[in-house]
Amino acid sequence: MLLTIIIFVSVLIAINFLLLKFSSNKIAQRKKSARPFIIRERPSVISTQQLSSQLAPTGT
Repeated sequence: MLLTIIIFVSVLIAINFLLLKFSSNKIAQRKKSARPFIIRERPSVISTQQLSSQLAPTGT
């Protein structure tokens, strides 16, 4: 009985490894592409007067 269980589990493990080897979830190799050029904008300076006109009153 114990030998039958060991053989059965071994066969299931072997099938699992075969399915893993021939799996269709293979990653396709991508060609190396040049990095895109990133344009960074300078942060605009906001004065306190501009900022205070945009804020809502809090009521305190």
